[in-house]
Amino acid sequence: MPKLTGRYAFLDQLVADGVTHVFGNPGTTEEAFQDALQDYPQIKYILALHESVAVGIADGYARASGRPSFLQLHINPGLGNAMGMLYNSYRTRTPMVVYAGQHPQRGGSQEPILAGDLVRMAEPVTKWATQAEDAAEIPIMLRRAFKVAMEPPAGPVFLSIPTNVMDEEAEVEITATAYTNTRVRPDPEAVERAAEVLAGAQSPVIICGAGVATSGAVPELVQLAEALGARVHASFSAELPFPEDHPLYAGLLNVISEPALKGQLSAADVILAVGTPLLTLLFPLNEPPFPPQATTIHIDLDPWEISKSWPVQHGIMADPKMALTDLLAALQKHLPPTHQEAAQRRAQATQAMAQQFAQAMDASAQAKWDSVPIAPARMAKELADAIAPGTVLFDESITAGGHLMRHMRMSEPGTHYRATGGGLGPGMPNPIGIKLARPDRPVLSVIGDGAALYTIQALWSAAHHKVPVTWVIANNASYRILKLNMLEYLGEGAAGRKFVAMDLADPPLDFSHIAASFGVKGVRIEHPDQIGEAVREAQAADEPRLVDIVIDGDIRSRWL
Repeated sequence: MPKLTGRYAFLDQLVADGVTHVFGNPGTTEEAFQDALQDYPQIKYILALHESVAVGIADGYARASGRPSFLQLHINPGLGNAMGMLYNSYRTRTPMVVYAGQHPQRGGSQEPILAGDLVRMAEPVTKWATQAEDAAEIPIMLRRAFKVAMEPPAGPVFLSIPTNVMDEEAEVEITATAYTNTRVRPDPEAVERAAEVLAGAQSPVIICGAGVATSGAVPELVQLAEALGARVHASFSAELPFPEDHPLYAGLLNVISEPALKGQLSAADVILAVGTPLLTLLFPLNEPPFPPQATTIHIDLDPWEISKSWPVQHGIMADPKMALTDLLAALQKHLPPTHQEAAQRRAQATQAMAQQFAQAMDASAQAKWDSVPIAPARMAKELADAIAPGTVLFDESITAGGHLMRHMRMSEPGTHYRATGGGLGPGMPNPIGIKLARPDRPVLSVIGDGAALYTIQALWSAAHHKVPVTWVIANNASYRILKLNMLEYLGEGAAGRKFVAMDLADPPLDFSHIAASFGVKGVRIEHPDQIGEAVREAQAADEPRLVDIVIDGDIRSRWL
């Protein structure tokens, strides 16, 4: 075995694992790593001006590439700055290997500046956190970190390395990480029971999540939904689990309002959940959200999620693609001769319901269609008409999201991303990582103004590294989602009450000027007929661009 210093063992192992990008913001405890990087020209360092931005770019890269990304942070304050975005990655189940340097092992009793217990600090937002105590451990720990990051449920892992360990010499073995094959087939008897239940369903509903997309099971899920005529809802999913332009797609489950969620599921007699937690909502529920007559089937690779909160009659731990393949085969034996006619009736009912909902949204939006500030519905329609073919969408549009999904229907897996942790800000950095992983596709992000300001420094990283991403800022000069939630909280008591610290208007924020200060060309749009040309020009440019759209922040209706 070769004898190497810790720093070179570290970089050799990254090369063996095919790492081509390091995302980060360096500090003094990572100087050995930073210095050694110059001897590895095949690895590019993507510099962020804040750790939350580095996490977001790494998150986007991992999700778009399908492999763990590598993230470098700086000791305690750097990890602290990253925690909010790491929480998003943890909840979104993004595979990432996170490294931070630590002070030397000797002298810790002196409590030097920046010192702290990095491992304990990282544990709440990672799958696994540890520290390498010897240079010989570095390649071993890195391989374990990459393996653990990818194993279901995927997620970030954390490795701390003291500075003296990076300078020590040791005999090390460098070899590519051996990943676990998780293509687990379901138990045949469990599949048969589930097929019998589905075959007898009169009003089946499917709930799907990112696990369907990551396992490549979208075609099988489409086939199953069509065989059953089942209405399909996406959970608050990080990726596109079902084509949004399919007639059976009924949109996202409502994760905010308990009455609305129960209304979506009220008629179901069988609920099939695939590749998703069941159910992750904004507020805890006091009772099961499923109708009492419903039988629930839950398929997921993560056994922790099955029956975690609510009883499930048929829980199946398996890879979604394998499970749906076997379920389709078993279903053919149990479907009654009249199933096609019944499935068609259910499909027609789903289409009619979707059309009625869309018509209601459109009718409500018409009153302000040509208004200034721009109606969110008009913004969404103009965006849908203007985006380049093959665009990959990152959606952090917050309260404009309903309109965006009404008009911008993505059909291909890997073309619609969002963050599911709930923390604001991924809409600025994540698209950079997505574009780096998929340079052949145009990438566009729609993000609320309040959310954008959490990670606005991402603009500099895009300009510095010449990553051509287009950002559309839905600028309503407020935290509109908080106002809407406040109205729901206060109910009839809202009359005469003010919204404290929920406006971003004094002074006003002009994102085109902000973008210019970071080296990104931006344009401010105040009239709806300017949107299409601005977006087309931005996407055609071989450089990052920003389109700041001034929209109506009215809170009287979600559909304005």
